[in-house]
Amino acid sequence: MHIDWIAFTPWAALAGGALLGLAAVMFALLAGRIAGISGIAGGLLSPARGDIGWRVAFISGLVLAPILYALVMAPVTVRIETPMPLLVAGGLLVGWGSRYGSGCTSGHGVCGLARLSPRSLAATLTFMAAGFATVFLTRHVLA
Repeated sequence: MHIDWIAFTPWAALAGGALLGLAAVMFALLAGRIAGISGIAGGLLSPARGDIGWRVAFISGLVLAPILYALVMAPVTVRIETPMPLLVAGGLLVGWGSRYGSGCTSGHGVCGLARLSPRSLAATLTFMAAGFATVFLTRHVLA
């Protein structure tokens, strides 16, 4: 992966983070729910009565937003250099970790930390440390 520091857009990143935080707060205040993606998607696997509509709408928004963005703005070039089997294995490990940790980065890192949850702090520190260690090992030790 290569980061183009010349094209780095801190104001757009700040605005995106602020919008994400605002959406998480509004979702908690208006719907009384945590905007944790793994919990929302996982709830579709064994839905409770009357619980499907908002979950489908939420996931649909996640899928449709980049599509709508691509229709309005210039397309973003994505270059993935990692082999597909490794991406699939990583996705399965992230999914397993989300279930094992009772939440994902959005649930613990964004919503849980904002609520000052000690459990979310422990979870966030754990997955950040695991991510740092994984990158270090794969890029510098095993490379």
